[in-house]
Amino acid sequence: MNKKEAYQEKFDAQLREWSAKIDELKAKADQAKAEAKIEYYEQIEALRTKQAAAQTKLQELSTSGEQAWEELKPGLEHAWNDLKTSVEERYVQI
Repeated sequence: MNKKEAYQEKFDAQLREWSAKIDELKAKADQAKAEAKIEYYEQIEALRTKQAAAQTKLQELSTSGEQAWEELKPGLEHAWNDLKTSVEERYVQI
């Protein structure tokens, strides 16, 4: 396994973990009172948008050549950090 594949595998596994956490948040939001549900659903939608952005960056990485992936790495890491921070913040709130 080369460095690019290891990097991609690591982020793919993390994306699956965060997806599961977002699903847990949705389940908790489903049980919330009506006024809280709206806020929770908005937060979950924002997380899903960030998740999609990170997934797009990961797909770009997987289709890139060996040399091009180094150039894509900063964008992926930025999307990743944004999603990570958001998931962790929301997970504590709900």
